[in-house]
Amino acid sequence: MDSLDARLLLLLSDEPRLGVLECSRRLGVARGTVQARLDRMVQRGILRGFPPDLDLAAMGYGLTAFAWLEIAQGARASVAERLASIDEVCEVHATTGQGDLFVRMVARSNADLQRVIDKVVAVPEVLRTSTSIALSTPVPPRVRPLLERLAER
Repeated sequence: MDSLDARLLLLLSDEPRLGVLECSRRLGVARGTVQARLDRMVQRGILRGFPPDLDLAAMGYGLTAFAWLEIAQGARASVAERLASIDEVCEVHATTGQGDLFVRMVARSNADLQRVIDKVVAVPEVLRTSTSIALSTPVPPRVRPLLERLAER
């Protein structure tokens, strides 16, 4: 990635509905250059798509929780597959340390979170969990600072 790639991604982060032609106009490069760079970033797996930025709380899922899961040895793939089948599980990360998997999940209420946790602990290879409820998100998921640093090059 170079400065132009970063500036293109910043532009699309700010206005994801922009077309290739408008991006080329704002960046001062040819339309083909923008298209080629987007294609290359998709091919390299840098750019995975243009999903809308959703507010889960506004959709009724105002509670976010994180859980550390200890699982049976060698069961990571099967546990991850079963966790992926639980709609409220948003992310699962394999980790080092005491927990084997770190899970981000959402729920509509405390009672709904209990239902989601019950589904998680019902996975046979899950041995132990430790769950915490997020009170706020002072720093939401972001990549902008990294893109801005690249854009300055």
